[in-house]
Amino acid sequence: MSVPISAGPVPPDLLVDLAAANRILVAQGVFDAAGHVSMRHPSARERFIMSRAMAPALVRSTDLIELDLDGVACAADGRQAFIERFIHAEIYKARPDVMAVAHSHSASVIPFGLTGVPLRAMYHNAAFLAAGVPVFDIREKFGTTSIVIDSPQKGAALAATLADKAAALLRAHGMVTVGPSLQAAVFRAVFTESSARIQQQAMAHGAAIAALEPEEGRLADAVNLATHGRAWDLWKQQAMAADSNI
Repeated sequence: MSVPISAGPVPPDLLVDLAAANRILVAQGVFDAAGHVSMRHPSARERFIMSRAMAPALVRSTDLIELDLDGVACAADGRQAFIERFIHAEIYKARPDVMAVAHSHSASVIPFGLTGVPLRAMYHNAAFLAAGVPVFDIREKFGTTSIVIDSPQKGAALAATLADKAAALLRAHGMVTVGPSLQAAVFRAVFTESSARIQQQAMAHGAAIAALEPEEGRLADAVNLATHGRAWDLWKQQAMAADSNI
């Protein structure tokens, strides 16, 4: 397989943002030792940027590599790419509107991928969930597997399940969130996790849950997309305060 030619340098401030996004998602309880977040190359839609295979809490801008939409690294210099890079590659192929993707094994969302209980939008910050959260069950197309999305075919099947939604669950695996910007994808990952925790708390009360309806979600999500920079600025500042050499 030939190595694709790089689409060109990415502005350093954007690389710092992507490295910080990894740290933010750890700090917010979305990532642990696993998890990965990517962004589409700012000047080449057929490329994306994500870290080499490593714990997200340790990612620096120098750990980021460029890949094409087949998941092949450009000038990786011996750095190993994530096995599940095909999640990102195939979503970018299928969704021209998506500029960033996050995948986690967040414990709070796992029950909703196992039980048939739909994950719903519990409050305005999680408004995007009101449009629906599909569940990808890898068994339906691939039978018994390791659960890992380790091929373009599996990535494409996940992307098809995600369809036009902002989030999807992976049975016995975790979740994926997408957004029109890196900041939006991070915001959605954080509030998918927190909404799942709130939903479990609400269900424990044994009463009907007055979750956001689809139109409420659409309206509230438009507000969130216009104002999520406030959360991003805080989270990035905290990440940079913890490690100024990101």
